[in-house]
This record gives sequence, C-alpha cells and structure tokens, in this order.
Amino acid sequence: MMVIKFHYYHLCVVDDMEYLSIYDGDLPVNEITSSWYNEFKKSNYGAIITFVGVVRDEDNISGLSFDIYEPILNNWFNSWQKKAKDKNAIVLMAHSRGDVLNHQSSYIAAVCSPKRRVALELIDEFVEDFKASAPIWKYDIKDNKRDYALDRSTKIKGAGILND
Repeated sequence: MMVIKFHYYHLCVVDDMEYLSIYDGDLPVNEITSSWYNEFKKSNYGAIITFVGVVRDEDNISGLSFDIYEPILNNWFNSWQKKAKDKNAIVLMAHSRGDVLNHQSSYIAAVCSPKRRVALELIDEFVEDFKASAPIWKYDIKDNKRDYALDRSTKIKGAGILND
C-alpha cells in the first residue's frame, strides 16, 4: 500500500510553469528545492536563491497552523511575478496550509535571476512583503488546540479586524 504524505496544488501557473504551490501540512523541503533547481538551472539564471522558513520551538507551542485566503494570495503573488519579470527574474513560493509541527518547514521562497544582485535584493523584498501582506493567518498549536497568534500577526491592509 502506498501512502502519499503531501497533498498540494498550484495556484499560479505561468507558461506551463508552476510558481506557487500550497501543501497540506509541512513542506517536503528537499523535494521542492531540488525540483526548482532542476527546473531552472538550464534557464540561464546565474542565481537561484532560496529561503526556507522553519517553525521554531518557542512559547510552549508544538507547532503552527495556517489558514490561507487563496484569491488574495494569488493576486499578491502575481503582482510579485510582474515585479520580478521587470528585472528579468522569477519568484517561486511554497506554503503550508493546516498544521506544521516544530522544526518543520511551512514556507519556502526562491528567486531566479541572471544576476545575483537582483536575486539577493528580490528575495529580501519578497520575504519581507510576504510577512507584511500575504493573506495567511497563523495559529499556535498548544495542547492540540489552535490559538490565533494575534500578538505575532501583521495587520493586512483591508483585512477587517486586523486593519488599522
């Protein structure tokens, strides 16, 4: 009997390429980063820079849980593809939906660019804007219960109760 651990789907496909993936549970980091490298290493990109986010063991949590509002996430991500394209680059992203235990990955981002400086600058801007603007809500998992992490959440413009 074969057990499939990771269920995922792609939100953003451009020119038959998959740029944004959502996974149920923790991310298969090696699988994702290897597939991106193998897909783009012959695309004449001189830099492929990845960022891997890992759930920290802090505040007596056993992990984090995530909800995603996909229509806004797709629009946000597409705007980043346009910014990257203007610099002859692309952005890639994978994120978890649901529960991710401590020491597992919930977020991976990458930038592919012919020039390293462009990739270094874009990955920094992309990750920071993700934290500030992506419609992904984080919950602490304590005693097998989800507790909204309001004190560690960023207000998203136009997001109701989290809006100024």
